[in-house]
Amino acid sequence: MNEQNKENISVDTEDFYYTPEGYKCFTEKYHLKRGYCCKSGCRHCPYGFDKKTGEVKK
Repeated sequence: MNEQNKENISVDTEDFYYTPEGYKCFTEKYHLKRGYCCKSGCRHCPYGFDKKTGEVKK
């Protein structure tokens, strides 16, 4: 994805946002709507999964 395309992307959702690197990052609200932990170590995981230990802390 080139720089010009990233600037033109309009995000009108509470489910995700784009990181400065251009990746899509899902929000806590999205994870709660999905209803389960995917155990991928997501940045906004509301389930408390720790990728280093493989355990759910909450």
